Amino acid sequence: MKTDHPIYLFLSAGAEAFRVLTGGRELVGSYRFCSLTIKGLERRLDGIFEPDGHDGPVYVVEFQGQHSDKAWYNLLTKIGLYGEEHPHRDVIGVGIFLREQDRPRFPRWANQAQAPLLQVALRHVLPDWLVREPHNPYVAVFAPLLIDDDDDLRARAQALWRTVQDAPLASAERDILAQVLEFWFFERFRGLTAKEIWAMLNLVTPIQDTKAYQSIFAEGELKGKVEGKAEGKAEGKAEGKAEGKAEGKAEGKAEGKAESLKRLLVRRFGPLPAGAERRIDTAPVAQLDAWLDGILDAASLEDLIGDDAVR
Repeated sequence: MKTDHPIYLFLSAGAEAFRVLTGGRELVGSYRFCSLTIKGLERRLDGIFEPDGHDGPVYVVEFQGQHSDKAWYNLLTKIGLYGEEHPHRDVIGVGIFLREQDRPRFPRWANQAQAPLLQVALRHVLPDWLVREPHNPYVAVFAPLLIDDDDDLRARAQALWRTVQDAPLASAERDILAQVLEFWFFERFRGLTAKEIWAMLNLVTPIQDTKAYQSIFAEGELKGKVEGKAEGKAEGKAEGKAEGKAEGKAEGKAEGKAESLKRLLVRRFGPLPAGAERRIDTAPVAQLDAWLDGILDAASLEDLIGDDAVR
């Protein structure tokens, strides 16, 4: 299961997300979560909590959804690079792994209890949270990672969705948690259609009314209909009107998907190079669909759309 993007999306929901994901570590004072690139080296720190208006520690978060022998060294490199640019700040590294066995062996000191790094194995920490705080929406969104039995997860899907939707949260935070839960249901049940998954989560909401559907498809289709109608009317003939409407709808659909893809790419990989934007803006709908389908599996922007587009 691909979890990197949903984890960083989850952390952007704020202090409670940090507390849950780190097994109870509290952020003292105000913090802002962001993605940061070290200037000159183009090394991205995807998850970082910086103190906002106080001199508390900076938390650099590295999440590993799969085993990587270099995970600790990657985190240590990012801590060092950030520290070089901000030598008067206290920087703490947080290594988050899906399972205990995903932690790399080296350097050996990193896995010792007294190591100057925080480390969390989600499957070790979160099941107890789910039992202890079943109505905490920040915990409920992890159910697809923790409930192994598919039938059990299906039976609990609507209750999990309602836990998020009924939580006393700001709308922005609720939307983030809903997106995370949706991401993981799609990853968990890859053999199901979008309609089937939405029926599993919420029987009363047609897929056409969901935020995800509107973001990717409806905006582009609506624009296409408007443009197509205007073009067809200008032709003054029924044939021209139909032709213009079809072309406008196709162009609008592609444009809507392109904008959605760019928003998702910026959220995951940061600002897009001009070459990448040009390639996306000129791509056919079939290619945009392929990129949208592959965005969670891609390790980098280059992997998704090609090296030549990001130079």
